[in-house]
Amino acid sequence: MYCLTKPELKKELPELCVANFRAFVECKNGFFDMRKRMRGNAPLSTGKYDDTYDKLSSGDFDAREEMKKLDVLNRNLSKQRQLREEEERRNQE
Repeated sequence: MYCLTKPELKKELPELCVANFRAFVECKNGFFDMRKRMRGNAPLSTGKYDDTYDKLSSGDFDAREEMKKLDVLNRNLSKQRQLREEEERRNQE
C-alpha cells in the first residue's frame, strides 16, 4: 500500500495495477455515497461478459490470448497516462 500513496513510487507501477487501484477507490467511495444507496446500485451483471466469464471459470481459454489482451489493455492505459501527464504539464506552463 505504501507504493500507492507515494507519488514517486506510484509512477513505477504497471498501468493495470494503478487502474485497478483507482477502480477500487471509486467503488469504495460509491459504497459510502448515500445518494447512490438511496437510488440503488446498478445490476451486478448486464450479461455482456457472461460467455467470457463462463469460459474463464471453466478453464476453457487460451492463456496466451488472455495475456495478449492484458498487454493491449496495459498499453492503452499507459498511453492514457502519458496524455494526462502531458496535459498537466501544458496546464502548468
